[in-house]
Amino acid sequence: MTAFKDLVQLRRSHRKFTDEEISAEDVRLILRAALMSPTSKSQRAWQFVVVDDPMDIEKLSDAKDLGAQFLKNAPLVVVVLGDPLQNDCWVEDGSIAAISMQLQAEDLGLGSCWAQMRGRGLSDGTSADTVIRGILDIPENFSVLCAIGFGHKADERKPQNEDRLKWENVHVGKW
Repeated sequence: MTAFKDLVQLRRSHRKFTDEEISAEDVRLILRAALMSPTSKSQRAWQFVVVDDPMDIEKLSDAKDLGAQFLKNAPLVVVVLGDPLQNDCWVEDGSIAAISMQLQAEDLGLGSCWAQMRGRGLSDGTSADTVIRGILDIPENFSVLCAIGFGHKADERKPQNEDRLKWENVHVGKW
């Protein structure tokens, strides 16, 4: 296991993946990280749809005009959902679960990238939420936060540069 301080420095968005499948055990560990993530009032009200069918993944990559095309090359996509009427913190809870999955993937040596879906869509006015709900048969009461592509890395990314951290954005006590 990688030390957390190193893990956060190593985790970078990867949009290129090899054709190698992700093992069932690695998928389980990624989902385990999501299911263990903290939530508001311990509601654990998020939902996750695991997609490994290449045709469905290709359809997901077209759910919005820009920024999701990389999903086509991912062997695995996890769609993060919440029910806004059940949990007013569904976006925050889903975001925590999403980064937990991405950090677990990095620890396993896998790449990942988040594709924002909430508030995005197609130029004809169709929301990504509507498109994805139709592809995956998601009930109407759930909203889509994001789709995360996972796979074996097909590119190299340098770790975050410690010298480029924006410490000036940190305010102690008061602004």
